[in-house]
Amino acid sequence: MAKIKITQIRSRIGASRIQKENLTSLGLKKMNQTVEHEDSAVILGMVNKVRHLVKVEEAK
Repeated sequence: MAKIKITQIRSRIGASRIQKENLTSLGLKKMNQTVEHEDSAVILGMVNKVRHLVKVEEAK
């Protein structure tokens, strides 16, 4: 499976409770933090819910 890098680029202030929980589940706690995850359907679903708060790149 491919890996993806997820970086939080916008603040979680003003986001809904579910969006905040998705950020926490992805492992993002503060701005400009980057995490790496496997490219799975579960992860992509969470990223899709917070796509306006994060930047997604393919990891090498």
